[in-house]
Amino acid sequence: MNREGFRAYLEKRSLPETVISPSMALVERFEQFANQEDPDASLEAADQAAIHRFAKALILDGANTWDNFVALARYGTFVGNQAMYVAAIELIDGAEAMENLHRKLGEALGADTRDRLFEGIALPALGSTNHERPKLMATVVDRLEQACDAATCKRILGRGLRNLEDSWYEEQREKYEQSGSIEAYLELKGRDFLAELEAHEQRGTLFFTQPITHEVIKFVQAHPEIASGVRRGDTIYETKIPHQAIEYLHETDPDLKRYHYCHCPWAKESLRPGRKPVSATFCHCSAAFHKRPYEVMLGRPLDADVLESVLKGDSVCRFAIHLPPGTP
Repeated sequence: MNREGFRAYLEKRSLPETVISPSMALVERFEQFANQEDPDASLEAADQAAIHRFAKALILDGANTWDNFVALARYGTFVGNQAMYVAAIELIDGAEAMENLHRKLGEALGADTRDRLFEGIALPALGSTNHERPKLMATVVDRLEQACDAATCKRILGRGLRNLEDSWYEEQREKYEQSGSIEAYLELKGRDFLAELEAHEQRGTLFFTQPITHEVIKFVQAHPEIASGVRRGDTIYETKIPHQAIEYLHETDPDLKRYHYCHCPWAKESLRPGRKPVSATFCHCSAAFHKRPYEVMLGRPLDADVLESVLKGDSVCRFAIHLPPGTP
């Protein structure tokens, strides 16, 4: 472990000592864990499997904290080990969704009904792999569909299951106010997004957890609903960028294309060939994710519909976000 270099990296990010010292201790623990398995193991070469094995050890010890997984991701970035970074991030991405669903079902349907829907379902520990999550979510959503009508399912899931703070979207709100209209904002949003992708291509860095190539950028440019969203009347239409765009663009098998497209850590692995996908009803949560920036921009809750979803066999995930009538 490059202690001095990692400390300097964390200090450059203006992190306090209360974060730096535990982060360094965690990475040292991972190095010791890896060396027990292989004395010649190098953190620069640590792969997803090594991170998953270490995550299991952290869970057993009760050390599976958000900060510990972030420390692993940061060290991966520091040493240029993208596999380490991606593996650590994927263990915590969206981890709050099941716990939030548990809470929201209780609020909407009552504790007794919530407990029946979750009977036999244990909330997965932070650091559980995405291979474990979909089966749990599929069971709960199937039970929800049996217990409630479609409108109720949408009302609960359509509020979203992610922790998305208003403050995360303040920059978008400011850009919208400066732009003066949704159309002008979407044009700016598209330019900014393409510039971000081009910067990742040039630097060889990741957009969230995927590399970006010129081919991916051309694909995004050719699809305005991905690049920025398109307004028609009082509706904004948005389509997700594929989660693994390079693999998606080169795959010819329709089932595998849908697998490479899906972003959701609670559903993606259910799209592997031969498995039963999580119900597409769950995608109301994704619609909530897409409408969230516009809710902050406009200062009010909005409605959104799932138009297409890979969970129901479509080739993309596409959403309609409904603006208040007369929105400039």
